[in-house]
Amino acid sequence: MDKIERYRQIIQQILTEHAQISSHKDAVKPQLIFDRENDHYQLAYVGWDGDKRVFGPIMHFDILNGKIWIQYNGTEDLIAERLVDFGVPASDIVIGFYSPFKRQFTAYAVE
Repeated sequence: MDKIERYRQIIQQILTEHAQISSHKDAVKPQLIFDRENDHYQLAYVGWDGDKRVFGPIMHFDILNGKIWIQYNGTEDLIAERLVDFGVPASDIVIGFYSPFKRQFTAYAVE
């Protein structure tokens, strides 16, 4: 299996696991979005909590230039460390929600 396909599977596994542990009420559903053609992957919550609309991303990943970009992480999990645990080299992980300046001070790739 090539690297990109392996990264797709890892990302989908992480998002699917998070969707399954959802603590929201039945009217709020986790929604998995896997765009394998453009390599965009997201977990969002959609629905209603009483009279309050719930809609928003929980996690978003992209695969760009052979690297996994963590574009958003609305969880308490250290997702980059989780990717490393799956065997993704730190040099193939970009914390996309940090500015390029701040990324240089992480253990992960800048771009």
